[in-house]
Amino acid sequence: MSDEPADDRDVESPEESREDPDIEGPDESRDDLDERPLAPDDAAESDPDPASETGSSATDGAESSNLETDGEGVVGDPHTPEQPYPDPDDDIGGLSTPPDDEEMPLADHIEEMVLRLAVVLLFGAGGTAIGLLWASQAIEFIWFNVFPYDAGQVPPPHVYNPLELWLTRIKISSLLGIMIALPAFVYECYLFMRPGLYPNERKYYLAAVPTSVVLGAIGMLFSYVIVLPILFRYFTYYAEESAEIAYALGETFNLIITLMGFLAIVFQIPLFIMLAIMMGVTTRRWLAQKRLYFWAGFAGLSFMFTLDPTGMAPILVAVTMILLFEGTLFILKWVGRT
Repeated sequence: MSDEPADDRDVESPEESREDPDIEGPDESRDDLDERPLAPDDAAESDPDPASETGSSATDGAESSNLETDGEGVVGDPHTPEQPYPDPDDDIGGLSTPPDDEEMPLADHIEEMVLRLAVVLLFGAGGTAIGLLWASQAIEFIWFNVFPYDAGQVPPPHVYNPLELWLTRIKISSLLGIMIALPAFVYECYLFMRPGLYPNERKYYLAAVPTSVVLGAIGMLFSYVIVLPILFRYFTYYAEESAEIAYALGETFNLIITLMGFLAIVFQIPLFIMLAIMMGVTTRRWLAQKRLYFWAGFAGLSFMFTLDPTGMAPILVAVTMILLFEGTLFILKWVGRT
């Protein structure tokens, strides 16, 4: 044998064979590396304790079962105690609830409202029945005072169907029914809202009952003394040169009753504004800023309830409503209400 080393190309050092990345060892060497035993520290890191793993998974399962969800995410924390809602009678944010305020089902509210409206209708029907006793005298008195003629020149009323006179008596008696039903309506509204009102608000509302009667009477008197004479003077001037005037009893009193009854309600506008401001529902400044919207609403209501093709009656009623609205705002500004 020769002692000379073999060719350099055939001899490779162990370091070169381990550092050459292009030389891949057999698959068995890789398996041997995977199967070699781990050091104690590596074993502790790679293999967790089965008992601790079981305990943590059980804890996580218990916590996840106690969590409340709304379908989109967790909304409750089992470790945070639930805060109780405040009692309805306690002060919340510096505001106290009315002393008699209590929750009621919607059906009970509707039933109570229907019963109170029935009471108002009974008052109106009673007033109408009482008015029937003097209905004929009232028809004669009104007829001879609303036309722009002298006492001897007033055209007589004409009846064109058998029930027209009786129906007119019932209609004229309904004016007394409206006078009696208006304060009853205000009072029943007060009883309906009383549990939700504070003591000072109850005081304002009770004071509104007699005020409503006075304003309703002023509205009817205003219609009888000012609006109706102007309206019939206009109608007479409009028609006397074209045809012979013959006023039908029923149609004429339909217009008279509509105007007098509607103006009795219109004259409640100052009362409603004062109540709304005193109870904190609105302010004078807000009403003044929205006055154009109120004017448009007044015009729409007047044309809706006073059916006059000439447009004179709706215009008179709309002007009256606007004057009442603006007059109330002026008085509130004068007394220093904002």
